[in-house]
Amino acid sequence: MRWVIAFALFLAAVLNYIDRSVLGLLAPTIQKDLVISDQAYATIINFFLVGYTIAYLLSGRVVDKIGVRLSMALFIAWWSISNALTGLAQSARSLGVFRFMLGLGEAGGFTASPKAVSEWFPASERGIAIGLYSVGGAAGATIAPILVSVISTHYGWRWVFAVSPVLGGLWLIMWLQLYRTPVAHAADATPGDRPENRAAAGPARSEISRWAEILRMPLVWQLLIARLLTDQVWYFYQFWMPKYLSTVRGLDQKGLSKMWMIFLIADVGFLLGGVFSGLLIKRGVMAPASRLWIMLISACITPLSALIPGMSTVGGVFAIAMIVAYALTSWLGNLSSLVVDLLPQRILGTAFGVVACGSAAGGILMNQAVAWLIGHRSYSDCFYLMALLHPAALVLIWRLGRRQAVADGATA
Repeated sequence: MRWVIAFALFLAAVLNYIDRSVLGLLAPTIQKDLVISDQAYATIINFFLVGYTIAYLLSGRVVDKIGVRLSMALFIAWWSISNALTGLAQSARSLGVFRFMLGLGEAGGFTASPKAVSEWFPASERGIAIGLYSVGGAAGATIAPILVSVISTHYGWRWVFAVSPVLGGLWLIMWLQLYRTPVAHAADATPGDRPENRAAAGPARSEISRWAEILRMPLVWQLLIARLLTDQVWYFYQFWMPKYLSTVRGLDQKGLSKMWMIFLIADVGFLLGGVFSGLLIKRGVMAPASRLWIMLISACITPLSALIPGMSTVGGVFAIAMIVAYALTSWLGNLSSLVVDLLPQRILGTAFGVVACGSAAGGILMNQAVAWLIGHRSYSDCFYLMALLHPAALVLIWRLGRRQAVADGATA
């Protein structure tokens, strides 16, 4: 049953990344149609990321409070509607509002999913499970270029956004019939019975004391900063790589459909990153240390981004980008697993959301930096800066490999 649930989380991540990726892929067309500058486009992305940051702070608490089943349904319903509204945008302002709404919903998928994994999977399988649903994100980003090319070519860019509520509605029907906690599943509990809350119940705690406990943990801040530094590169590939290929390398909307190759390799990184760390655990390596050994390899590969500006052919650009994409997702999947390994389950949703705020904050910084660099210098400097971020983050968190995993059965 746990692998069926992992597959459902995979499908949710597919929808998540289809919905967030289509704007970047359609950016040249939408900017021309709505007369939006590069600086305004960066601001629109930041609206999404501000909503994403707010949602990360709040959605984890929602997950801990009402459980994975209902919270995930709420998040997907919200973001599907928000993405559909994007197709109705008439200006940069309305586009920004709808992307802000999308960010409010999408972050919840990535606070609920690790909580589901922590409920259903042992430590040796968590990396694979997180890798599987993370593959869904890259799979969605792989599907999006093809989807955009077909629909926008025949019906126009606005109709691309109409796909979201249809797919989201089908997923909701499946999810509400499927998901229960292990306790509820074993007892054949009714949907209204929420043993996940009872199982985690302990002495009553105020919201202030819960948040204070989380914010006092140095571990949370280390992981947050690591995501702030490194998620910038992944966001760049989602939101700005299509514009780089269009502006600098001369690809048209049809040519941008080749982005699927980069995200296909990213799928492999998510999956194999979890598989390899799982193999190390089975050989006796502690779970946190196993994640960090795989992340070390990734941090040695990501600096290859600096080679992209010097590539003489588009094929060379794609080849380097694919190698880097593998390393990015292998890193990200294991960093997410590290959070699940080290944080107590009773506060995991809330704490994971706090850590993930670093991701959205990093994306905001990246957008502002990229918009300034391409306006005053060039895209080349973006790639050079990105080459430094993963090694810097690894230095920050390397000692976490010595920590014992406390998520399973933690009561403190």
